[in-house]
Amino acid sequence: MPTAPAPTTDAPPPSAVPVPARGLRSVLRPLVLRLHFYAGVLVAPFLLVAATTGLLYAASFQAEKIVYAHELTVPAGERRLPLSEQVAAAREAHPEGTVAAVRPSPEADATTRVLLSGVPGVGPDRTLAVFVDPYTAQVRGSLEQYGSTGALPLRTWLDGLHGNLHLGESGRLYSELAASWLWVIAVGGLALWFGRRRDRRRVRGATGRRRTLGLHGTVGVWAAVGFVFLSATGLTWSTYAGANIDTLRTALHQATPSISAATGGDHGSHDGPGAGTGAPADPRGLDTILAAARAQGLGDPVEIVPPADASSAYVVKQIQRSWPEKQDAVAVDPASGEVIDELRFADYPLLAKLTRWGIDAHTGTLFGLANQVVLMALALSLILLIVWGYRMWWLRGKATAFGRPIPRGAWQQVPPQILVPALAAVAVLGYFVPLLGIPLAAFIAVDVLLGEIAHRKSARTVTDRTP
Repeated sequence: MPTAPAPTTDAPPPSAVPVPARGLRSVLRPLVLRLHFYAGVLVAPFLLVAATTGLLYAASFQAEKIVYAHELTVPAGERRLPLSEQVAAAREAHPEGTVAAVRPSPEADATTRVLLSGVPGVGPDRTLAVFVDPYTAQVRGSLEQYGSTGALPLRTWLDGLHGNLHLGESGRLYSELAASWLWVIAVGGLALWFGRRRDRRRVRGATGRRRTLGLHGTVGVWAAVGFVFLSATGLTWSTYAGANIDTLRTALHQATPSISAATGGDHGSHDGPGAGTGAPADPRGLDTILAAARAQGLGDPVEIVPPADASSAYVVKQIQRSWPEKQDAVAVDPASGEVIDELRFADYPLLAKLTRWGIDAHTGTLFGLANQVVLMALALSLILLIVWGYRMWWLRGKATAFGRPIPRGAWQQVPPQILVPALAAVAVLGYFVPLLGIPLAAFIAVDVLLGEIAHRKSARTVTDRTP
């Protein structure tokens, strides 16, 4: 019986065998898959918290209208009282603090808000909103208000939960981490989904992990643009990336402009002892100030801010954040009642406008109820995607602890002419978005370390088996 020829010992090792040229897509896909896997597994818990709290926050706008209906609304009357009488009624009911701003009733069935600062028990970043019936001057109640959007206690609490988990500045890191990685996961998911064969994207008829993958991919494709938008706009007011964005906008002369309230004169004799405290001593001047602003085209809703000191003017600014936005402002001299400065939203730099629109859309005010419904749908979609993602991870490993590993070393297959510019772009992006760059560097370091450990373990096993 003939025997097979003995194998030669001078054959090149497997690693030296030339590897056929591969298409760029097939080279990049394993790299994107590994990044999507790491980010999905490790960042997903932060995204899950952000999506859940964001869902609650988006619903808070309509909830506030129900919870605080008594304070916010009144039966429509025939004739409104002068604004000065409404402010006087609020001051009589709440003599504590000083008047920080006044928001005249913007609609026939809405109350007037008199905002008081320095009220005992009210935080320094909040005001006490006193709600006054514009037809009878009856005080309907008072609530703490936070921010320029007029958020009341319910929305303020949910806003803090979504933004920092009520942990202060340190808690903001969680939401910035989520915003920094959301767009990466969304774009990576799109690349992976459209890189699959069309017949493998179907959900109908599929079972098990393939069906879960189909649902994950289909919903992810429809929601990806919204995720990228939420990520970009969320970063604009984050701690670290937001500061870098502000610096860049300032360098490009795209910062949000502000109106000048300086009159250049001392109007103490006109404002009396209330000057410099934010509380006008003669509230009758509010009607004159409001009339001057109306003459400049500032329609409802508006906010009147009293002079900060004896040489400052009243500032009247529009506060409508829904489309079309009303953000014009004028400064009115308290002595003459003349407009001494004006700022029109139409004159804002482009990036300032885009930032304003982006933030308002992110917070659910730009398009009202429709905006809030879209935000709730995106939040729910993200929750489902995360649940499906973890389920796929579980099914991949057949209920083991971590599942079958995604193959390592994908970055070594990327051509240098692609890898080097990509690494440079990632470095620059990581500098401007630190909570993207630092975790990404950690992912790479851990991956390389685990790969080296696995390689040495494999080499040791081969050595031990060699006779």
